[in-house]
Amino acid sequence: MADDSSLIMQPIGYLHSPWREKFGVPRQPGLIPEAWGEVEFLPEFAAVEAREGLEGFTHLWVTFLFDQVAPEQTRLRVRPPRLGGNEKVGVFATRSPFRPNRLGLSLCEIETVFPVLRLRGVDIVDGTPILDLRPYIPYVDSVPEAEAGFARVPPERDEVAIAEGVRAEWEGLSDEEQRLLQGMIALRPGPAYQAGEERTYRASVGDHEVAWQATATGALVTELRNIS
Repeated sequence: MADDSSLIMQPIGYLHSPWREKFGVPRQPGLIPEAWGEVEFLPEFAAVEAREGLEGFTHLWVTFLFDQVAPEQTRLRVRPPRLGGNEKVGVFATRSPFRPNRLGLSLCEIETVFPVLRLRGVDIVDGTPILDLRPYIPYVDSVPEAEAGFARVPPERDEVAIAEGVRAEWEGLSDEEQRLLQGMIALRPGPAYQAGEERTYRASVGDHEVAWQATATGALVTELRNIS
C-alpha cells in the first residue's frame, strides 16, 4: 500500500464562472444552464493536444477542489439542504463540500472545446482549482433505474418577481443574464432551515449585485446594480 504522504495532486487549471462567492451557487450542476464556465489551463496542460477528440462529446465530468473549505472544516456527518438543514447524515451519503479530501465532481455541458473550453450548467465558484476533466459516456455513466435516496426529485423553485423600482435595470440585462439571476434566486440559495421565512438576501453574480426578499410564496428582486 502506498504511503499516504505521497498522494499529491496538482491543478491542471482554474475555472472562471459568474459565481463570485459561495452564496448563490446552485447546489447541483445543470440546474441553471446559463451558468457558464471557462477553464484556464496552466501552461503545461494548455496544449490543444490534451483536448483533441473532446469535441465529439457533449458533456464533461469536472473534478475540482473545494478550496474555500478549510481542512479543519471537514466532518463525517453533515446537514444536507434537501433534508431541511437540520437532520444529519453521513458525509458519504451527500455531495457536501465538507468532505475528507474536499473533492468536488460536477457534470457540465460542453459549449466549446477550442480555442477555449467553455462549459454550461456550472455550479463551481470562480477561481476554483480544476484537478481533472473526463468525458461523460452515456452507456456507462447513466443508470435510469438508480435510486437517489433522499434526493429523488429535483429541488422546488420559487416564483421570482421584479419590483417596479428596479424594472428598468432588470430590462437592461441580456436575456441570458436575466435567466441566470432568476434561476439562482428561484432555487432558494439561503440556508435550508430558513425556508419559508421572510428574509432579504444579497449576492454578487457575474457583473451584478442583486438583492431580493424571500417569502413563503416566492421572491421579489428589490435591488440590482452593476459592479463590473
